[in-house]
Amino acid sequence: MNNLINLTVFRDFFKSSNAGGIILFICVILSMIIANTSAGPALQTLLDYQLGFESENIHLNYNVLIWINDGLMAIFFLLVGLEIKREIVEGELSSPKKASLPILCAIGGAVVPALIYVSLNGGTETASGWGIPMATDIAFALAVIGMLGKRIPTSLKIFLAALAIVDDLIAILVIAFFYSSGIETSYLLYAAIGLAVLVVMNRLNIQNPYLYLIPGVFIWYFVHHSGIHATIAGVLVAMTIPTNDTDIESPLERLEHALVRPVNFLIIPLFAFANTNITLESQMIDGLAAPLGLGIGLGLLLGKPIGIFLTAYICSKLKLAALPEGSNFKHIIGVGLLAGIGFTMSIFISILSFDDPLHVNEAKLSILITSVLAGIAGYFFLYRSRMTKNKTIS
Repeated sequence: MNNLINLTVFRDFFKSSNAGGIILFICVILSMIIANTSAGPALQTLLDYQLGFESENIHLNYNVLIWINDGLMAIFFLLVGLEIKREIVEGELSSPKKASLPILCAIGGAVVPALIYVSLNGGTETASGWGIPMATDIAFALAVIGMLGKRIPTSLKIFLAALAIVDDLIAILVIAFFYSSGIETSYLLYAAIGLAVLVVMNRLNIQNPYLYLIPGVFIWYFVHHSGIHATIAGVLVAMTIPTNDTDIESPLERLEHALVRPVNFLIIPLFAFANTNITLESQMIDGLAAPLGLGIGLGLLLGKPIGIFLTAYICSKLKLAALPEGSNFKHIIGVGLLAGIGFTMSIFISILSFDDPLHVNEAKLSILITSVLAGIAGYFFLYRSRMTKNKTIS
């Protein structure tokens, strides 16, 4: 029964990711078309529109773009945190045997792209963007691999999901430690008190997951004002929500089921629409061949598959971990290419990396182009890997 629940969660996740990926792609294209027409200034005006209120003690007055990036994306990070915790407790990260390969491959797939970026941008004004090519977009990567259906082993899809989840955890840690500034200890203390309340609620075995969201809103406010990026609050809240490895659906699983579709169908597409309204300029196109563009492009398109493949190869040869059942090293290369679809998290980190709007837009354009290339390359590589295997057998 427990395995049935896990399979249901994965099935729902894959299903919504496929459809969500299509909506995401449409939003990106639509946003870029609008940005490069006469409607572009109107869209920017809408994103700059101020919403909220403020007083002497409370400041909650931000433009629409900040509400999307700091507010709605906290819900996305809440879902990511729930997925990470579930995988640690009862899924593919629940035992050293299961977790070792995706964890190590995620680390390899994060370090190599960062090193490529640093080697090209070290000592320059764009050096701070080293975290951009480290990330993998779960929605797009799973949407592409889902299109392959039974041509690849199911274990490979689960491996990619687990790898991407660990990849997200690495990105979260990078954001928390390297892309936060001006820490306000008083607000951080208030956030810690709120987190302690959630821990007590967990210990008291409070089973209604929505009750955890009430202190969570206050934690988000305090984290936002502490200098640590507000989206980290979503992950912190997620880690306190109860789960189990039994046949009974846990509060964490109930909340996860409730959030998957809104996040994939609304929040991520809205984030993409708001953050890819890029007005194309000649210097931005030239920037694709500059250290910034090359660092991101080569990091995602080459660094990801190289890091993941080398790590898997070393782990296999040293018998530290086994490849997913029914897969081979060609499959691992294909998964590495799909992991080069950076998109959501990469764009998010690019926003945090640079103050110059031109650098931000150059990074976004490089991410978009590279992610498309990585998705196409990964799809056809995995497709051909299967076809080659069938031909050999016959």
